[in-house]
Amino acid sequence: MSVNLQGLEDNARKTSITELQAAMADGTSLSMALKQAHWNMKGATFIAVHELMDEVKDRLDEQLDNMAERIQQLDGVAVGTVEEVARTTQLKPYPTDLTKVSDHVREIADRLRSYGVRVRHAIDATDGAGDTSTADVLTEASRQADKDLWFVQSHLD
Repeated sequence: MSVNLQGLEDNARKTSITELQAAMADGTSLSMALKQAHWNMKGATFIAVHELMDEVKDRLDEQLDNMAERIQQLDGVAVGTVEEVARTTQLKPYPTDLTKVSDHVREIADRLRSYGVRVRHAIDATDGAGDTSTADVLTEASRQADKDLWFVQSHLD
């Protein structure tokens, strides 16, 4: 087995790139869903949830940047085109006919939960492959996703 500059065996590096890319695809899909919700909601709690969607998106986008940078550190190529994300995301398509704040909150909470599952799977896979640094990047993303899910769910009845 060959070892790269990070001291990781090729299998660990390849596993990490694959897992990071999968998490990025789901995260990018989620990021766009957050913007779709932000643009199209109406209701009594509009402004609070409207602003929350942007805050969650900003935090998510920062985590996605960290993942993309880690892929680069591992000598991979971070792919985030709309076409590639649409092809590879495991998140279900976001409905485009919603207007009620509560409907958007439920849909976003569902996707945040699914994204959290994807990231936790990636943590286990990268840690198991021996790349604790990538597992750390993903653990930070998981903690943030859990906190944001809590924030979003707090707007449900």
